[in-house]
Amino acid sequence: MGQRLLRVLRSETILVVATLLALISCFIVPPDGEYWGYVHVSTIAQLACLMLVVCGLQRIGVFRIIGSSLLRCVNTARGLAITLIALTFFSAMFITNDVALVTFVPFAIAVLKMARLEDKSIVLCSLMTVAANCGSMLTPIGNAHNLYFKALTGMSTVQFVGVMAPYSAVAAVLLVIASCIVFRGEPVSEFKSMDSEGIERSVLAPNSGVPQPDEIRIMGYGKPGSHAGWRCVVYILLFLLCIATVSDLTPLWLMCVVVFAAFLFTDIRAYRHADWALPLTFIMFFIFIGNMKRVPEFTAIAQATVGAHPLLVAVIFSQFISNVPSTLLLSGFSNAWVPLIIGTNLGGMGTIIASMASLITYKAIAKEYPAKKLRYLGVYMGISFAFLIVLTALALVIEG
Repeated sequence: MGQRLLRVLRSETILVVATLLALISCFIVPPDGEYWGYVHVSTIAQLACLMLVVCGLQRIGVFRIIGSSLLRCVNTARGLAITLIALTFFSAMFITNDVALVTFVPFAIAVLKMARLEDKSIVLCSLMTVAANCGSMLTPIGNAHNLYFKALTGMSTVQFVGVMAPYSAVAAVLLVIASCIVFRGEPVSEFKSMDSEGIERSVLAPNSGVPQPDEIRIMGYGKPGSHAGWRCVVYILLFLLCIATVSDLTPLWLMCVVVFAAFLFTDIRAYRHADWALPLTFIMFFIFIGNMKRVPEFTAIAQATVGAHPLLVAVIFSQFISNVPSTLLLSGFSNAWVPLIIGTNLGGMGTIIASMASLITYKAIAKEYPAKKLRYLGVYMGISFAFLIVLTALALVIEG
């Protein structure tokens, strides 16, 4: 029991803290009828449906199939690096930075081993993590807190993308420059003779004598001989339905009914594998903030803190409590939406906890290279803070 509790505290620290804050606030403001209005239902529903669909796509190996196919076009170490960085950058816009890093960081480490470029793993994984955070900030579905801002402000998808486009574009240029500086043009030919399935098998399951890790592409779905092709079509249609709902083109109830019903038939195990801690964290913060807004003294202090420089306050808060809690906290006491959107997204860079997605890469490095954990932290934070400084300066110029 004690070991299980310790694992929960380690893996879901933010949820535990949010729950404690919510419980404490319930003693300050006892439960009443106003509690029903605290939770932003549309955000939770959209987040849950998107999580399920992306989990489904991930479980049938779609993203790794794409990555394996792209590697066949790689000729040089520099091309390999740019390909892997681009995969995380662009995929994070649609499947979130968390899923992009969970999918492609272990994939990249294995690919670098095959290409005999393992000495570049630390810097490449650092750049991929920054790429995931910079790519995900462009779209409403790239980050969970962007989904919340989109629902809260009523911005159109085009408006939201317009706010963050300058920063993602500059970040993309910086990532290419960094890749060209770190990686040279030495030839890489290991992937030329393989098809995409061969690459994936070599990367993910080099030893045929052990259980195969990729559930679909290598060993078939559920039982030998079955195929995931029709599931891929279904999941893509469900993803488009989610996008349409986020863009206010289809009703929320329709998305919820169709998505949850579809997974009862296509992959009921996805319910177990989806990250339900994230919407629960949102709910706990909604309760805490809803209660504290009813305490005049706390509200006055919070509004004074955020009011002067919401963009910089959002960046600074994110360095210590990460950008999702910062979003939920600061948005409760300020309606300076554009500075808060920019600040919380840029604030995902910097410290290792500024975006909790960054811990995914750290855990992967710690597992693969235990002796290099501190080196990774130094390299990642050096690169990440450099991006943060450049993009924050750009934001201050644009926002005046």
